[in-house]
Amino acid sequence: MSEIRPYICTGDARSAIDWYVDAMGAHVTYEPIVMDDGRIGHVELCFHGATVMMSDPYPDLHVEAPMEGRGVAVTLYLTTDDVDVMTDRAVERGAVLDRGPEDSDHGRTAVFRDPFGHRWAILTKVEDVSPEEADRRVKE
Repeated sequence: MSEIRPYICTGDARSAIDWYVDAMGAHVTYEPIVMDDGRIGHVELCFHGATVMMSDPYPDLHVEAPMEGRGVAVTLYLTTDDVDVMTDRAVERGAVLDRGPEDSDHGRTAVFRDPFGHRWAILTKVEDVSPEEADRRVKE
């Protein structure tokens, strides 16, 4: 079975580690590898069972953090037990809310951009219901 794991870059991996732990409940599963120049070369975080790898920028390797004021090419999609709690905590700690939290036919969702320029779509799944039941719930 294949697996895909996002490997993100932030302008300040040390601050990002702290923010992701505090705001999104992540925990470090692979301690940071600190390079001779002090940059983080690699760290792994677990977000409610999902692994994200991260580093500081390495322009010589074409690894760059998102550019401020520019759209993002990738959205990190994360399921969680409580979209509202995670979104509120992230926004209180500096994330920019783009949408939600709101109910949809596939669950409760929110979209925000973290202080490091990464876009997250957060979802709490609803129990399996028929499409008709999902439509009814959204309209309520």
